[in-house]
Amino acid sequence: MRKTLFSGTAALALSVGMTMAQASGDLIVPVGEGAFTWDSYTAFADGHDLSGQSLTIAGPWLSSEADRFDNLLAYFEAATGVDATYTGSDSFEQQIVIDAEAGSAPNIAVFPQPGLAVTMAARGLLTPLGEETGNWVGENFAAGESWVDLGTYPDPSGQDQFYGFFFNVNLKSLVWYVPENFEDAGYEVPTTMEELKTLSDQIVADGETPWCIGLGSGAATGWPATDWVEDLMLRTQPPEVYDTWVTNQIPFDDPRVVAAIEEFGSFARNPEYVAGGAGAVATTDFRDSPSGLFAAPPACYMHRQASFIPAYFPEGTVIGEDADFFYFPAYADKDLGNPVLGGGTLMAVTNPNDAAMAFIEFLKTPFAHEIMMAQGGFLTPHQGVNIATYQDDTVRGQGEILLGATTFRFDGSDLMPGAIGAGSFWTGMVDYAGGAEAAAVAGEIQNSWDAIK
Repeated sequence: MRKTLFSGTAALALSVGMTMAQASGDLIVPVGEGAFTWDSYTAFADGHDLSGQSLTIAGPWLSSEADRFDNLLAYFEAATGVDATYTGSDSFEQQIVIDAEAGSAPNIAVFPQPGLAVTMAARGLLTPLGEETGNWVGENFAAGESWVDLGTYPDPSGQDQFYGFFFNVNLKSLVWYVPENFEDAGYEVPTTMEELKTLSDQIVADGETPWCIGLGSGAATGWPATDWVEDLMLRTQPPEVYDTWVTNQIPFDDPRVVAAIEEFGSFARNPEYVAGGAGAVATTDFRDSPSGLFAAPPACYMHRQASFIPAYFPEGTVIGEDADFFYFPAYADKDLGNPVLGGGTLMAVTNPNDAAMAFIEFLKTPFAHEIMMAQGGFLTPHQGVNIATYQDDTVRGQGEILLGATTFRFDGSDLMPGAIGAGSFWTGMVDYAGGAEAAAVAGEIQNSWDAIK
């Protein structure tokens, strides 16, 4: 390890609020006593001397995301002596296959979702990370077995192996609201689905509208409804049923799936529940939908959407003050824990060497996650991190939801064949929002799945 890492002479003194400064060796030096789990970093560094070796990583991160990851690589280099390089590409998913087939793959690839990793594992283009690493994930990540399952794929002989280490997660199981509106009306944040429905009914009884919902998204119209259905599948059925649904081991028109669609309809097709009435759901653009939260008087009180939606809030909106979020809750009477729907990127070894395997070990340290947490745009299920290192209260709150999850599942439509997940599922949900019967819609989606088998 380069002992100059901790030298105060190279650092710039900054505020404690997770502000970062550039120092010698392109290391970012955190300021604030005890915030980062330095012991995990020094222990890793003391056990890994790989001077002279190189590490290449490729992925989809560009611009600021790539810069933040490069800052992490600087610490890995300082700890090990490895020369590490990250290359981002907007055509990563095509390029990684070409490079792997040509025998010129990077040492590690960053996959934006499991689908391609599954395919490459089956072709022998990925290297298993080993049972020990899989066990570590199961023991150290919140909802650990979920992450083991998401990273485990059949090898060329059909045997399940652990290939994918998830690093950075996003959340979809969020409900956004305006605290001042809740306070003025005397409403409290619900903690169960039963309470959420009771609150919705109370808002209607008060002469107001509980929800803003919009499915419009140009050629992708309908996708917000698929997120609703996926979240409700996880809240009405065990995760094993969700898994068999997204792989079509149970048909799309299975009664359990139809029930989840109808559960979505209990929100979206209730004319008293939705701003503009049920007929406006399919035609309202998802980017415009949250505007009702900020109207005077409010056009709605709640909006279920993923962590990115503040990008479409009014300019100057301060999260935590002008708007906030809570966990889209589970049913208290179904005993299914706290499921969370989302996505994430995973690391997989595509060209093994000692540096690549050491980097996977580095990702087990709380420090590797904390450095990313402090820079923003990063969430982790690692239970050993200090959540005080999150860049702000908003991301910290989402991180706490993730750490409280008992089950995590990937966006189901992203795991389905494109013709379904980005095709008939989208259009079917628009038809359903427009008044079609759930069973008929589900049957049509299943027909489209049968057509590609």
